[in-house]
Amino acid sequence: MTKTKRGAAPAPAGVLGARALNRATLARQLLLRRSPMTAEEAVGHLVGLQAQNVKPPYYALAARLDGFTPEALSGPMASRAVARLVTLRSTIHTHTADDCLTLRPLVQPARDRELNSFRKGLAGVCPDRLAALARELVEAEPRTMGQLREALLKEWPDADPGALAVAARCKLPLVQITPRGLWGRSGQVTLTTAEHWLGRPAEPAPSPDGTVLRYLAAFGPASVKDMQVWAGLTRLREAFERLRPRLVTFRDDNGVELFDLPDAPRPDPDSPAPPRFLPEFDNLLLSHADRARVVPPEYRGRHWRGNIAYRTLLVDGFLAGLWRLDGDALVIETFGRLGRDRWEEVAAEGERMLRVLHPGTAYDVRPGTVRG
Repeated sequence: MTKTKRGAAPAPAGVLGARALNRATLARQLLLRRSPMTAEEAVGHLVGLQAQNVKPPYYALAARLDGFTPEALSGPMASRAVARLVTLRSTIHTHTADDCLTLRPLVQPARDRELNSFRKGLAGVCPDRLAALARELVEAEPRTMGQLREALLKEWPDADPGALAVAARCKLPLVQITPRGLWGRSGQVTLTTAEHWLGRPAEPAPSPDGTVLRYLAAFGPASVKDMQVWAGLTRLREAFERLRPRLVTFRDDNGVELFDLPDAPRPDPDSPAPPRFLPEFDNLLLSHADRARVVPPEYRGRHWRGNIAYRTLLVDGFLAGLWRLDGDALVIETFGRLGRDRWEEVAAEGERMLRVLHPGTAYDVRPGTVRG
């Protein structure tokens, strides 16, 4: 039952305020309490982890899983149980092998539309011919993007080189092969197809209905627009309407209809939410049209600058600051002042994160100057 503060009128039935949505989403995101899931199970439950860079998925799982170590993700990646490729919102995600072969077909229409932005540079290029040639090239031998671009230019010397490379990425599910993506290892971004890397064909594009249910399990309660923002897709209303008899509905404070799974966790809004250190581009902060369930209005835009996202700190479940590793220090920049007890909780969580991901390295934990 939802608690209300003394003297406050109870919320109307069916309305979920920001704190109620916050706690529900944190529970689905494994951020209220750490989960005993394996890394591979968590990647599947969360429907992928944003992974423009190598380290963010490791920090994301360190915040969410009990007993996590970097090898818990590097191992499945090396064995090809998980892989990195462009899927949701045209960004690189770490997905399970099954999701690599099913989610990518689901979002392929968005990748096809993306090509429209490069039509001028692709004048005279047949997209299907380009896809067939690029597949032949990367399956014969994994290639860097530069190598792929040079090979495609031989076929279309008058095309824009960058557009050719983007077109190949849009038309094909190109996986970044290991050692890229392994913790503590380095390597160029080298590509082959998901089918070739995983040793089995892609699945036909699935109905979006199953993905709607998975999205709600990981990010709900949520609106149709929320899921469209998460997936980078449009026209998902029909799927939600088909599923309506199986779902429950609420309204947020602005009257927006929210859908949810009947038995999904919706904790008390006053449930404690421990501090958490999240990586840049964590999907928690990117997967809703209205991010007020995590980002207080006064801090909107504080974790971005241009196209750069900062590593973020959650306090009491909400965005409360930024963090970075600077030499031998973990520097924590909070947007507002924290009391002594709260700071000690934050510092303790930071020290835990360092023990998990940087064992044997001595870091000072100190407050930093808030960025403008």
